[in-house]
Amino acid sequence: MVPYVSDVLFNEPQGRPSSLVQFGASVSFSCVFVYAWSVGEAGAVVPWVLFFIVGTALSGLAESLPKTRRRAAGLLRLTAILVFVCFLATLFLAPEYIIE
Repeated sequence: MVPYVSDVLFNEPQGRPSSLVQFGASVSFSCVFVYAWSVGEAGAVVPWVLFFIVGTALSGLAESLPKTRRRAAGLLRLTAILVFVCFLATLFLAPEYIIE
């Protein structure tokens, strides 16, 4: 399994279509955050939305790199996965910070 994970993680960036989807998701999560903040309910939305904004933005950045930057793309993908794993760990270990 380790060679397969490294092949997928450090593969060439997928290019513009994939990065546009990831950046679009990041922008939509940002819109959810701004809307909740503008109506005064940011305390209930902030924790989980910020994880998603950062994770999808890092993933989109990894996919938008040139094909020669495989190692940097892999590092950004790994960081995005780490952000989502931290979200899941926080959800299970301290749910009062995520769910209010």
